[in-house]
Amino acid sequence: MAVFLLALSAACFLGLGFVLQQHAAQRAPRADLLHWRLLLDLLRMPEWLLGTGFMVIGLILSALALNQGEVSLVEPLLATNLIFAMALARVLTRQTLGRSGWAGVVLLALGVTVFIVAGRPTGGGPPASELRHWLVIGTVVGLTLLLVSFARRLPLFEEATLLALAAGLLYGLQDALTRTTTQRLDHQGLDAVLRSWQPYAVVVAGVVGLLLVQSAFEAAPLRMSLPALTAAQPISGIACAVGFLGDRLRVTPGALAWEVIGLIAIVIGVVVIGRHPALPGGTGGTGGGPEPVGPTEHPSETSSEGAPDPGSSSTTGPGPGPGTSSGDPSDTG
Repeated sequence: MAVFLLALSAACFLGLGFVLQQHAAQRAPRADLLHWRLLLDLLRMPEWLLGTGFMVIGLILSALALNQGEVSLVEPLLATNLIFAMALARVLTRQTLGRSGWAGVVLLALGVTVFIVAGRPTGGGPPASELRHWLVIGTVVGLTLLLVSFARRLPLFEEATLLALAAGLLYGLQDALTRTTTQRLDHQGLDAVLRSWQPYAVVVAGVVGLLLVQSAFEAAPLRMSLPALTAAQPISGIACAVGFLGDRLRVTPGALAWEVIGLIAIVIGVVVIGRHPALPGGTGGTGGGPEPVGPTEHPSETSSEGAPDPGSSSTTGPGPGPGTSSGDPSDTG
């Protein structure tokens, strides 16, 4: 029961933190996308600092949950952070959930329940070989690099989704390495932890993931990034847990079928919630606004000053004049 409470509390703080961070990141200069100075700019924004504080609390709670339970158990629970993000965004945008919102919530909750009940995640499996260990890590890191490289060639809206996917992969790996670190701390002490590479890899994955997430939040509305982030993290974490942590899931045909159904329901629920108008469609908490039509220029040499008008897109090329908002009545907060 403690693992469930810790994981759900972590999901709550993470979801609230993501919404506040995205509100702030939308006001950062576009020229800072995927540059470290983006984080320096965000450090000057109180709203982003508050969101980061929530995120840090969520990470601490998730580390405690991972110390007491298997990654393959905790990760699906952490995916519920989108529900808490929806709750805060609903307050900011004053949008009701409606049928699609509730359908997403139910799908996500059922998917988590089905996966956990069918898989019955347990730990204590035989340790993975060194080759398998690095093969899994190399695969996750390689996929992350490919996604980032490919994202740079796409318009901002599509780039945000791929950057969030890359961050989700890193966060899943980070969770698996966090469990390794906490286990070593319990059994071998702090000195052994400081002499191992895992805690430093946790920090690197966290910092790089933070840059990717904030760049995704800056590039496009929350609905373009948070669903991808939330869906990728548990899949990556479970793969790492089974791949090199010794986590075990039931592998009977029936159990595997239900596990797949559960994961699919989680992903669909995440996407449905993420596309709901309650999630901000731009700066200032607007939701459900229209997305840009046609290709957008990548702002490698441009910067923005201040927040774009609600409903307008800051990704439609350099130098949009004032009053370019679409004026769509669905863009009201």
